[in-house]
Amino acid sequence: MLFLEKLKNKNIILASKSPRRQQMLKELNIPFVIETREIAENYSENLKEKEITDYLAELKASVFTNLKENDILITSDTIVWFKGKPLEKPKNLQEAKQMLKKLSNNKHKVITSICLKSKNKQVVFNDVTKVVFNKLTNTEINYYVEKYQPLDKAGSYGIQEWIGLIAIKKIKGSYHNIVGFPVHKFYKEILKF
Repeated sequence: MLFLEKLKNKNIILASKSPRRQQMLKELNIPFVIETREIAENYSENLKEKEITDYLAELKASVFTNLKENDILITSDTIVWFKGKPLEKPKNLQEAKQMLKKLSNNKHKVITSICLKSKNKQVVFNDVTKVVFNKLTNTEINYYVEKYQPLDKAGSYGIQEWIGLIAIKKIKGSYHNIVGFPVHKFYKEILKF
């Protein structure tokens, strides 16, 4: 494949524990290694929407200071933006239920930023998808929260899971962006990079 030729001598490092991001890179047939480093994901309250995800993707990249000549680092961050506020990963199941109640019968945005970093340069890009939820019953919310793992997902839900089948009324934009990795933009950007 032509695009794999461009990446042939590159060491691609994915700095993410997300099984969804790992799966999407595998599906692109891009060989990569996983290397994560702990960092406090704090940001200024003045930041809004994609400013937050851009900042956090860059922050996650900033701890990788010893990249070699042929390394390309990938960091990423996703939030749900709802009524002027970010919904990140819930702290517990109770908070997950509260988030889903807010999203029920409402619309929100899912914003993902990706940072590509090498020894000599860095680029950050993002994608925004609009999502409309059906009205959810308490029974449906409880079922989802108890049967799936909402604690590792921004906004407490994964579109690729049961809730995505029953709750998503409409999306405008990239489905994969909601999963947490706008593959179509990533593909173009890594080839340019």
